[in-house]
Amino acid sequence: MACLSPSQLQKFQEDGFLVLEGFLSADECVAMQQRIGELVADMDVPLHCRIEFSTQEEEQLRSQGKKDYFLSSGDKIRFFFEKGVFDEKGNFLVPPEKSINKIGHALHAHDPVFRHVTHSPKVQALAKSLGLQMPVVVQSMYIFKQPHFGGEVSPHQDSTFLYTEPLGRVLGIWIALEDATLENGCLWFIPGSHTGGVSRRMVRAFAGLKLNTRFLGSEPVWDDSLFVPTPVQRGALILIHGEVVHKSEQNLSDRSRHAYTFHLMESLGTMWSPENWLQPTAELPFPPLYT
Repeated sequence: MACLSPSQLQKFQEDGFLVLEGFLSADECVAMQQRIGELVADMDVPLHCRIEFSTQEEEQLRSQGKKDYFLSSGDKIRFFFEKGVFDEKGNFLVPPEKSINKIGHALHAHDPVFRHVTHSPKVQALAKSLGLQMPVVVQSMYIFKQPHFGGEVSPHQDSTFLYTEPLGRVLGIWIALEDATLENGCLWFIPGSHTGGVSRRMVRAFAGLKLNTRFLGSEPVWDDSLFVPTPVQRGALILIHGEVVHKSEQNLSDRSRHAYTFHLMESLGTMWSPENWLQPTAELPFPPLYT
């Protein structure tokens, strides 16, 4: 089972992230890739719902934070696209399967392949070894990082978008389904940056009766020299503390960098902010991890 050793637990507590190589087998990775291929083949996204995904603040608010398609995606499986893949009318400029940035945000709830991985005995054992007593799954995403198109993810903290009181209750699980290298956009972290709180928050806001989002605070200008690259092989899992600062560069290589990621929250003694863009619904409350 995937239990952390005392030294691994200490390293995660000190750095705010931890690499576990070989967490999934090649066959387990292939099963998820094959399933996502089926979802993409059946994809039918209306013109008005074709949203380009961005992590740049102004673009994020304009293209996602005011769109019902994004804001209501927490309990659905929806498709989000790279920048520059549509013409002015919303038609694809590249093959649709090469245009997708990510699929989110409830694969863990609605797709049996991803539900099985998310709630697997290995993941449950890992969560228990971290001391999580009543963890719930709050969201999930399949990230493509397309060759030549895969955009950068600017420095951020996951708790900017998934805020809790107290802090320190959100955990990212990031699984490489293909090798993540310096060339195709591996993750980069600032070790120890999870101890300084949250500098910026995306919150729900209303313009009249229409829901959108805005940011509170601002992202600091992070010193690039503080970031440590974290290349990993296919099947590796990276634990990501909700407040650790991380990023990834644009993929200019010929190889994609597929990953499946989901977020857990320790629900015991935790308040999920009612201002978060993502909210549980009556149809889909945050499901318990332990089954």
